[in-house]
Amino acid sequence: MNLGPWEIVPIILVVILIFGGKKLPELARGLGKGLKEFRKAKKEITDEVNTVTDDIKESVNNRE
Repeated sequence: MNLGPWEIVPIILVVILIFGGKKLPELARGLGKGLKEFRKAKKEITDEVNTVTDDIKESVNNRE
């Protein structure tokens, strides 16, 4: 999902109107933590899938 600068500006304005300027740092911090956790979980799942895939490939190669 690629958003250009002219698409981000209205989104930021709406967020400022809804939450006010004082809560923005708190919201940004929470968003950053959420993204960090999401990336960590994504990496863990990818690593697990790769491990299982490698185990299956090794098992198939040993049978041949």
